[in-house]
Amino acid sequence: MRYRVGIDVGGTNTDAVVLDDQFNLLAKEKSHTSRDIEEGIRHSLHRVLQKSKIDRDRISHVMLGTTQCTNAIVERKRLSRVGVIRLGYPATLSVVPYTAWPPDLRDVLSGQFKIVHGGYEFNGNLLSRINEREIKDVLQTWKGHIDAVAVIGVFSSLRNDQEKQVADWVHREMGSHVPVSLSSEIGSLGLIERENATILNSALFSVIQTTARGFENALDAEGIHHAQIYLCQNDGTLMSLSFAKKYPIFTIACGPTNSIRGASYLSKLQNAVVLDVGGTTSDIGVITHGFPRQSSTAVEIGGIRTNFRMPDIISIGLGGGSIVRRTGNSYTIGPDSVGYHITERAKVFGGDILTTTDVAVRLGQSNVGEKRFTSELSLEEAEQIYKKIGDMVAAAIDRMKNSAEDVKVILVGGGGIIVPSKISGVSELIRDENGDVANAIGACISQVSGQYEKIYIYDQINREDAMQDAKDHAINQAIEAGAAEDSIETVDVEEVPLAYYPGNANRIRIKVVGDLA
Repeated sequence: MRYRVGIDVGGTNTDAVVLDDQFNLLAKEKSHTSRDIEEGIRHSLHRVLQKSKIDRDRISHVMLGTTQCTNAIVERKRLSRVGVIRLGYPATLSVVPYTAWPPDLRDVLSGQFKIVHGGYEFNGNLLSRINEREIKDVLQTWKGHIDAVAVIGVFSSLRNDQEKQVADWVHREMGSHVPVSLSSEIGSLGLIERENATILNSALFSVIQTTARGFENALDAEGIHHAQIYLCQNDGTLMSLSFAKKYPIFTIACGPTNSIRGASYLSKLQNAVVLDVGGTTSDIGVITHGFPRQSSTAVEIGGIRTNFRMPDIISIGLGGGSIVRRTGNSYTIGPDSVGYHITERAKVFGGDILTTTDVAVRLGQSNVGEKRFTSELSLEEAEQIYKKIGDMVAAAIDRMKNSAEDVKVILVGGGGIIVPSKISGVSELIRDENGDVANAIGACISQVSGQYEKIYIYDQINREDAMQDAKDHAINQAIEAGAAEDSIETVDVEEVPLAYYPGNANRIRIKVVGDLA
């Protein structure tokens, strides 16, 4: 018998689960997230291993989902200093890198950039040749002032050979230890959004290194020495630790996607809406064929507009710790929350702040804490607040629906106790006794994925060869991320004709998944 351990570090709680090789849940643990990720992981890991009483040498895989990269961007902390090289002189001088960025974030990342010769036209013709001397002069001035480099070529989604050449020059000039992000490997169409995503990826290199080191130290302290380590991606799949260190931006929003995958596994549903209620926010997403539906629009991260792959998620300021306030004859709920201080500050635990959990306990929907501490809230007032909670949830679910029909909703997350059983627009609300750790379960049962996207001009390459080329690249990425080659299968193919391109151009995106190697 072999075992898997899944850990998900959220803003309020750190959840851990142990599954056997048949994906049966053996133990689960939920504890408050600590300021130090290593301490929090060690605490949850130690307790869940004590509960399960398994042999640590028989743990084959350990998976981690974390909000560290998201938090670093939002908080502007622990980020690397980035030098940005854009290959697009003189065509792209009108809109320079970091345009429309919040000044505080730009300053943290050093704000260093240079637009140099290079790039391609929209039809694949050369815009201008790259100049080695020009780029090396830039790198010389950056030595000691930056920690990572982001390289962005105009229309590198058509041809990325210039970006790869520049990466070689960076490593030759500044050392192989300096990490480089290439926009063709991260973002989609749209120069500025792709550039922004690439800069953020470079900014997160130091964060992912610290996270990985803390994770490895926590495992080592618990005597787990032989397990393969994976981090969760935001498409509901896993990636090896080495792959995550190259593409840390793919961990952003992995928490909600873990919950979606876990909800699908617990409910045995392949298509549904998932409502994940935490301590501070509620995330609403959609399962499509067992995987999270991806967003088709540009997504903002920390005030930065990007276009790399992201799950289609709506977050609202409603959680188990959301603060309830009276305003005249009505009440407001959130968006602020007592977070992981709920066991100290909520009324049911002897505190002095009215939260949504207090309302649920007052109405008999939950038995946590002491109900007697909520007696000053009348049943009529509690019913009024409870209805407002239901209205907030219904409005958010309605935004995710593709039609006016009622939908099945899977409710997961530790804050699920605050959600009414009857919600407008919902045909069935599905709960599971293990839904409070659906995120950690989702991390544990996930596969490894590879995704490739490129513009192909069918006048220059026939469609079948283009499809095979894209598939081969996706498979290679999945193998690099830790998938077993003989288990890989294609799960999604998207082919979009680009009418404004010459030569019968099409954007092809292929996603494959495979079992852990």
